[in-house]
Amino acid sequence: MGGEPTQTDPSARDVIFAFFGVSWGAAMSRGMFTEDRFATALLTHRRVRRLIVSEPYRSYAGRIRSRVGPWREARFPTAPGRALYAPVRLARSDPLDPRPAVVDYVAGLRRKADALGMRRPAVISSHPFLAGFGELGWAGPVTYYGWDDWLASEPHRTWWPVYEDAFAGMRARGVRVCGVTPAIVDRVAPTGPSLVVPNGVEPDEWESPGAPPTWLSVLPRPHFVYAGSLDSRVDVGRIAAVADAFPDGTVIVVGPMLDPDHFDQLGARANVTIRPPEGRGPITGLISAADVCLIPHVDNSMTRAMSPLKLYEYLSAGRPVAATALPPIAAAAAGARVVLADADDDFALAARRALELGPASEAERRRFIERNSWAGRFDDVLDFALAPGAGDTDD
Repeated sequence: MGGEPTQTDPSARDVIFAFFGVSWGAAMSRGMFTEDRFATALLTHRRVRRLIVSEPYRSYAGRIRSRVGPWREARFPTAPGRALYAPVRLARSDPLDPRPAVVDYVAGLRRKADALGMRRPAVISSHPFLAGFGELGWAGPVTYYGWDDWLASEPHRTWWPVYEDAFAGMRARGVRVCGVTPAIVDRVAPTGPSLVVPNGVEPDEWESPGAPPTWLSVLPRPHFVYAGSLDSRVDVGRIAAVADAFPDGTVIVVGPMLDPDHFDQLGARANVTIRPPEGRGPITGLISAADVCLIPHVDNSMTRAMSPLKLYEYLSAGRPVAATALPPIAAAAAGARVVLADADDDFALAARRALELGPASEAERRRFIERNSWAGRFDDVLDFALAPGAGDTDD
């Protein structure tokens, strides 16, 4: 794999993008998170001359498993000037001190860049270890692209001290920091340039949404829909309150079940339907058919750092929304059909008021999609990450 893409502009640069905690194949199948969409956009972006998409270390057993049977993952697309860096090792997880592993990782990444003929590639890393510990003087500017607050994530608690050290490393090196919310940027407290670029939507998905799942048609209306990961950030008490307030309707909860015990209390309610994840087509159809969409998040440091991807998608479908009044949600909801509920407010009342608002007009819906497209968001990220800085060259 080598050469350069045929369609670039004069400002194009060589780029390395590093995933955090996920392989290319897993990213393509998990529902297209922020970094997944960014990596995909880079494949064809006019500002990218040559590209390496870099995965974290994976064990040999994990690599073999990803290529067979029901665990088979999507392969990285073959194209001139595009390459995948997929290092393997015996261990399944990072050691508590990842710095030696980062040294080996960076050495392999540099060899991959040299083989592709890269010249001082700009590095955009969602992985805090690479951005914070990696000796990347051979590359161009380094940007940490933060899409979640890992220091507020309970599943990552073991690694919190290491993340703190990585953020200190970013400050010492003047690494650029781009986050989807101000809270993520503030967590790093960068000494170099910083930028907030929120999440967005893919216009093609929402201008012509898919058909809703067939199972939806038999459920009583009104339909109240929550679509997303089913974990502890969801306030199940708020979902239960909506179900109790609308006994003749249905609350529909759809997404990967990450914390079954957390959702146990909903099982006794006949008008709550919990469903596994749907493909992108059916999920756009489901959201577009909802009477009200819900964001019943708890209010904590993790949710206050989240850019409200669900809200952007709900509003792209023209649906009215009832949501917990978190700062990023309140900022994105200005002027839209969103009813906010503080922690002490009656969430069922917010859902009722959203139902009374009704859907947006088609013109309003399309204006929202145009203003919040991923393409525009990623242009902003690349303008920031690719801009030359002191001591940078692009030859």
